Amino acid sequence: MAFTVPSPREPADREPSARTRSGTGSAGTDSTLRWYESRLGWAALAGPPVRLLTGVRFDVIDLPSDAGLALLRRAPGTGPVALEGSRVRLLVAAGSADELPGLLDWLEWGGIALDLTAVGAGGLIAAPLPPRARGVRGAARWLRPPEPGRDVEPSLPVFSRFGEQGSAPDLVRLVDAAAEECHRARMVRSAAAFRGAPPGDRTAAAVRGANPGPSGNQPLAFS
Repeated sequence: MAFTVPSPREPADREPSARTRSGTGSAGTDSTLRWYESRLGWAALAGPPVRLLTGVRFDVIDLPSDAGLALLRRAPGTGPVALEGSRVRLLVAAGSADELPGLLDWLEWGGIALDLTAVGAGGLIAAPLPPRARGVRGAARWLRPPEPGRDVEPSLPVFSRFGEQGSAPDLVRLVDAAAEECHRARMVRSAAAFRGAPPGDRTAAAVRGANPGPSGNQPLAFS
């Protein structure tokens, strides 16, 4: 009679694989997708990586992380905020992306290179990992997470008509502060590049420092 030798058992205290811990494996991807669809009721596309559809419940303002983190220190009243790599993403009311180019002109930021961009209807962003989930370095994560079980819309900065009163953060003030921090961060990068460059290359270095590169989204201001 032939006997089949069973495969060795894995230790009971064995840690999850790196792919599961990072949220990039199927288990991590499934749990992230469930969190957005079931806990928040947001439109999400399966991954990896899981992505969120913009323009349905929210739009996104995207800016460099140095400017974005400075903005958060002075603006306690925002909606959910995420960080991915060197970019900060502010969730704002759906439709705000269409308002922003004219809003920047009205605030007299038009024509200034700010590296401030928007993602609106039909766009996609990487889904930040749910709070307390572990992820790989540079993966999108929440700085100010949304609250499960509560609609996100009332917390989002919105464009208020003149004279209107409401509890939501004001989009105009947020955009003005974001533009100011983007401009300040650009000047700081430019000055740092200028000081660190050889005398003959300082002009080119200042230009490179002031323009760290395209972010791949729709620009809101042009130089």
